[in-house]
Amino acid sequence: MSKIGILHPGEMGISIAASAINNGHQVFWMSQSRSDKTRARAENHNLIEIDSLFRFCQICEMIISVCPPHSAEEVAMSVLEAGFQGLYLDANAISPQRAAKIGHMLNVNNIRFVDGGIIGGPAWRPKETWLYLSGKHSDEIAGCFVNGPLEIKIMGNEIGKASALKMCYAAYSKGTTALLAAILAAAESLAVGNELNELWDMDNAGFSEQANRRATRVTAKAWRFEGELLEIASTFENVGLPSGFHEAAAEIYRRMAGFKDLSETPTLNHVLKSLLKE
Repeated sequence: MSKIGILHPGEMGISIAASAINNGHQVFWMSQSRSDKTRARAENHNLIEIDSLFRFCQICEMIISVCPPHSAEEVAMSVLEAGFQGLYLDANAISPQRAAKIGHMLNVNNIRFVDGGIIGGPAWRPKETWLYLSGKHSDEIAGCFVNGPLEIKIMGNEIGKASALKMCYAAYSKGTTALLAAILAAAESLAVGNELNELWDMDNAGFSEQANRRATRVTAKAWRFEGELLEIASTFENVGLPSGFHEAAAEIYRRMAGFKDLSETPTLNHVLKSLLKE
């Protein structure tokens, strides 16, 4: 049985915590400055509360970071400053060069580092969510999840490989959703929406409904996706490809950020208005 800490148990993080518990491990969370929603998730899934980061880092043998991309370095630095000396998994949607930077920062301070990339939604059912790992300590992480439902794939010892795969995968899945939303907003502004839907359905039956659904369902997480798309843009730029498409996609998600924490999915009309308001 390992003592695993989750920073921080949001919707994805709590499912990874539950998977670790399913595999017989103790899972801890750090409650200082966390929201009531985070507390409810942690208590509902029997995570063990620790009220300070220092104690958290002393007790946990392994820490898994699942946070918005823009916070990844700050979270890693906070763990370092709190004196952690165990195994650290960064499972955030960050560029491979950022993963390498964080890994170097931790490794030179005697913290073993593994790079991770999550593909799929929260891990509640087998064969739906995959955690890709890279780094020479990947086997230690994988051993904590052998009974699922989180699925594990090891990509080798090179830090950045798992993050690179996540960036390339999300470049399409989240990038095309942002593009569809922008097209729908442009068509609405130019009063050609009905005709566009007809053409889409002539080419591919039901595509207009699919596009509309993608543009509305993404809104709850758009506030997180802005940072992820900027990480993708940085990844592309680093290999000599244009970054502008995904920078524009990040702006699309920024304009949707106001839909965070709504109890219901907004209508397509509300989504398009949010995109056209600036």
